[in-house]
Amino acid sequence: MMARPGSGVMVSVNGLGYPPQNLARVVVWEWLNEHGRWRPYSAAVCHHIENVLKGDARGTVVLGQVDPQLVPYIIDLQSMHQFRQDTGTMRPVQRNFYEPSSAPGKGVVWEWENDNGSWTPYDMEICVTIQNAYEKQHPWLDLTSLGFCYLIDFNSMAQTNRQSQRKRRLRRRMDLAYPLIMGSIPKSQSWPVGASSGQPCSCQQCILVNSTRAASNAILASQRRKVYGGAPGAPAGTGTLTIVRQSNTFAGTSLWSPNSGAGSNNNNIGAGGGGHGKAEQVGATSPGANFPRSPALPALPPAHALTINGQNNLNRPGTQRVSMGTARGAIPPGVPALPVKNLTGSGPVHPALAGMTGILMCAAGLPVCLTRAPKPILHPPPINKSDMKPVPGVNGIRRKTKKKHLRRGKNPEDVVRRYTEKIKVVPDEDCTICMERLVTSSGYEGVLNHKGIKPELVGKLGKCGHMYHLLCLVAMYNNGNKDGSLQCPTCKAIYGEKTGTQPPGKMEYHVIPHCLPGYPESKTIRIVYDIPAGIQTTEHPNPGKKFSARGFPRHCYLPDNEKGRKVLKLLIMAWDRRLIFTIGTSSTTGESDTVVWNEIHHKTEFGSNLTGHGYPDPNYLDNVLTELSAQGVGEDNLKD
Repeated sequence: MMARPGSGVMVSVNGLGYPPQNLARVVVWEWLNEHGRWRPYSAAVCHHIENVLKGDARGTVVLGQVDPQLVPYIIDLQSMHQFRQDTGTMRPVQRNFYEPSSAPGKGVVWEWENDNGSWTPYDMEICVTIQNAYEKQHPWLDLTSLGFCYLIDFNSMAQTNRQSQRKRRLRRRMDLAYPLIMGSIPKSQSWPVGASSGQPCSCQQCILVNSTRAASNAILASQRRKVYGGAPGAPAGTGTLTIVRQSNTFAGTSLWSPNSGAGSNNNNIGAGGGGHGKAEQVGATSPGANFPRSPALPALPPAHALTINGQNNLNRPGTQRVSMGTARGAIPPGVPALPVKNLTGSGPVHPALAGMTGILMCAAGLPVCLTRAPKPILHPPPINKSDMKPVPGVNGIRRKTKKKHLRRGKNPEDVVRRYTEKIKVVPDEDCTICMERLVTSSGYEGVLNHKGIKPELVGKLGKCGHMYHLLCLVAMYNNGNKDGSLQCPTCKAIYGEKTGTQPPGKMEYHVIPHCLPGYPESKTIRIVYDIPAGIQTTEHPNPGKKFSARGFPRHCYLPDNEKGRKVLKLLIMAWDRRLIFTIGTSSTTGESDTVVWNEIHHKTEFGSNLTGHGYPDPNYLDNVLTELSAQGVGEDNLKD
């Protein structure tokens, strides 16, 4: 793949691709979609893949560990393919390099608004080009040179289709920067690698990966038999040679060499585009026809029959499509196609097993109908503002938290004395804060000095009755949010009104005229949270340092019924107490100093539950009520 001048794209070398030595480059992993376009994984996923690659260049990457929406997917680094476990679908992946000053190096993402009202990122090459024009302050950008009849207008932030004149909004947002690498990296090995030493792992993940490789071997072996003369004993002159056109991921040679096929001048040669499902038939009247030349393919030993020119055949996108098409075409008329069902996990057979069955059937020449995997429905259909109604029984449609709303700390001694009783007869047990015996002085003696609270004084919390050194409770309070509340470290009982460290932002809520799965009789409450990036204050982990806010505005959904409205009222209360979000380290991306959820789960998937964050989920409302209660926001706080 050659880079366009000034595009910031580096050359992709082989499947994994490696930059020159001592050269810093940004890494972007991409997958090939059904239209032959390379689509980038998110920066968080790319960081995850790179981390696995460092540990084992021939290993397996479980994408669901970093992105819940990618739970069904794994990447096999040896074959450079993404495998969907519930359907058996395999797609090529590649590793591309970009300049550190380009869009992925800065964490810049350009997106266009689709028909569902959600945002779709551009291909990385287009994103880099748009960012370059944006930085040079060009008023517009024509994407014709990249193969798209679109005009980008930076003044109106719109994309116009030159043919239909349809306009779509576009936006530029900041996200996590893609991983940066430097220096020499060991060369990749083509797959399959020689026999491994030791006993194979028997975990489910390794069994699945090994089964995937075995099935892939069967597919390619089946195709190779068809390519080199079909069935054993067939006349050499009647063989059919199939050429799969090289995809732009791999440089140098074609997959099959015309010179390598046994046969005469009457062979039929089919050339199939790497990213397309159909094959073009072209006639060849002599061995010297104008086709891409590559070194003649020698006879390969069985152990290496799948590796050609240092690259495994699975790395060529068209291979599987030609194989499946040939297999179906060989079935006699009248024989019904056998569908592989349960790819969505609805039956007794495990989805991964159903997917693997489909691959093996395909390799055996049996017709297979693989159902298309469902996609998560994150947002409802487009809604006019006039269709958005206030939630019955809930005042207003918006809540804001500003800096002036942040509460100042209260005197620690007063807070501790308010919720404790002094103990005259002290039991001989541990204080679970300082781990010293209650009959001795607090472990904070000499560390904290507070007038009126001696280190040997012991107090009992009023509700739960757990006992601690009073000085230890003061130390615990000083180490918290200092909001006038106490939380028992043993049973988590809350005394007073607990508040959090949520940064300033906005919460909106309204009813939309659509139903959630599992609630056909109810409309839907939509909650929209929006928190901008900012500077951390003294209550945050790193005061004075910037914090990021990824993925905002965030849309969440509740059924518009009695219990759903009760949950909304408590969520509003939790928002006012700054308990919905906090600043910390993201459990999915590993990014620190960013806005994250604060142990109160929300449903962010509107029309499905593929990610686990949607509906139907009959237990969700009860679960979230329990989570709110654990934060001190219970139903007893609601006013009648």
